[in-house]
Amino acid sequence: MLSLISNSFRSDASTRLESDHRMPASESEIDVSDLSIVFDGAHGQVIAVDRVSFTARRGEFVCLLGPSGCGKSTLLNAIAGFEQPYAGTILVSGKRITGPGPDRGMVFQQPHLFPWKSVRSNIAHGPRMNGKTRAEARAIADDLIAMVGLSRFANAYPHTLSGGMQQRVSIARALANQPRVLLMDEPFGALDAQTRAIMQDSLLKLWSRISATIIFVTHDIDEAILLADRVLVMSAGPGRILSDITVGLPRPRTLELTLDTRFLALKRECFALIKEQSARAFDAAESRS
Repeated sequence: MLSLISNSFRSDASTRLESDHRMPASESEIDVSDLSIVFDGAHGQVIAVDRVSFTARRGEFVCLLGPSGCGKSTLLNAIAGFEQPYAGTILVSGKRITGPGPDRGMVFQQPHLFPWKSVRSNIAHGPRMNGKTRAEARAIADDLIAMVGLSRFANAYPHTLSGGMQQRVSIARALANQPRVLLMDEPFGALDAQTRAIMQDSLLKLWSRISATIIFVTHDIDEAILLADRVLVMSAGPGRILSDITVGLPRPRTLELTLDTRFLALKRECFALIKEQSARAFDAAESRS
């Protein structure tokens, strides 16, 4: 499989992505304060996210880790502007979130590409919707196609691509509007183990070349530690932040790091928290049945 990152970043166009380098991770990019999200259920209101607070610095990679049903995706959707808070606030770059916006790109577990559009047209769609000319949108798309290693497939259609390649297109499309924040909801969860490992490595290489802050949802402990600067471990529902773990492992990171004693110590810490919460969620489900 082609590497996600090409050896050269082609473009002299004025519409070239502005972020060949990482921005210093010092300024706060995301501020979540006392956030609660409540849904109406068949037997009354259900608290999905309960009084969650955290910040993410500019250019930081943060993973939300927790058992199924803990509110990880709901929290991510709220940052994206898809869910409205019951209480609390979300700020991105100091501005309160009231709905979706081009400052935030979203990557889902499934690629959700337009099947009637080519790879280039899928990626160019966002810039065109935001007022870029056809030539400008094409230049942006071609830059990203090169970055994700799909130059040979620029004119291909989604059904002709493998799952991993489709997800690369999805990531490129999310970056096409040059978002300050990239939100990723288990984007590699549907991939086989080998492709998943390749995509994790490729994402780290891509992240080293862009300025976006990444919030990444996963239930995979190894994935969270390998990718993140910080891992926020969430409780079983209602979702709360149980622990904010600084990974602190050197970069660049490769899969060999998973055998490092420091990695394994972090894994044990996360596993103990997740095991306890998964057992609590199971017991709660049993008591309701």
